Amino acid sequence: MPFPQHILDLGAKVSNWGRWGVNDRRGTLNLIDSAAVQRGAAAARTGKTFGLSIPFDEHGPQLGFIPGRVNPTRTMVEIVHSYTGDSTGFCSSDDAVTMGVQAATHWDALGHGGYDGLLYNGVSASTIDDTGSTEHGIEHFGPVVSRGLLLDVARLHGVDMLEGGYAITGDDLDAAAASADMVVMPGDIVCIRTGRIQLFRQGDRMNYLIQCAGPSTKSIEWFRDHDVAAVATDTLTFEVFPCEYDDAWLPVHAIHLRDMGLVQGQNWDYEELAADCANDGVYEFLLSATPLPLTRSTGGAVAPIAVK
Repeated sequence: MPFPQHILDLGAKVSNWGRWGVNDRRGTLNLIDSAAVQRGAAAARTGKTFGLSIPFDEHGPQLGFIPGRVNPTRTMVEIVHSYTGDSTGFCSSDDAVTMGVQAATHWDALGHGGYDGLLYNGVSASTIDDTGSTEHGIEHFGPVVSRGLLLDVARLHGVDMLEGGYAITGDDLDAAAASADMVVMPGDIVCIRTGRIQLFRQGDRMNYLIQCAGPSTKSIEWFRDHDVAAVATDTLTFEVFPCEYDDAWLPVHAIHLRDMGLVQGQNWDYEELAADCANDGVYEFLLSATPLPLTRSTGGAVAPIAVK
């Protein structure tokens, strides 16, 4: 069904089409300039590192509701093999992986979503065919390194985990930044903690899937006003789910990707990072999160690293 007029109006209001030229394929990643990278580097004060990805294995969050988006399955293709026939010399082992590019921790490419026959920057949806996204593949991202900010919305509300269906607003994000004594600056990457990843870690994959707290349409202008370079959540659907409106399916995805060119990520795990931030009161860090540059891919697996 077509989006209702209020969603179309919001998309037009926050649009970045043409902002970085008619041929732009990186969207808000253009906001990561040298100043943003240096700000991130300056945030790495202690050298403490935190991995923000979930395991890439057959026990991932995919339950088959999206055809073909399968959890990573690894197969050994070579086991202690000697190419010379002499096992006392060098032997090698290899394996292969089959997975959906959005199966585990990932960024969505700008070709992942659109509406009304168009993708970001007015590119026709017909540029996606059986070879992939010929204009908006993940390979256009390039290096993704900037200052990361943890906005712990769960902690803001005094809970370890937000309720499923909680719709995060711009006011929530402002309050989370203020409680951490942080000012969001252009080119920053925002990491939103809902605590819902704990369901996945506990093995409750169904509830992790069907009940998500996340950014709502009432947060969209906040991201545009703050010129955020990218945003990632610790949930499967990224945005609040079930959806806010019966007549608007995944409107935050649609406006972020298609109208703003705002890069978004899912299935990030902030639990260890959040505990450390709560302990020392420091919620900024150097974030390195470059996806695998899979040519023409609509998504990119990533193993993000936060350095405090």
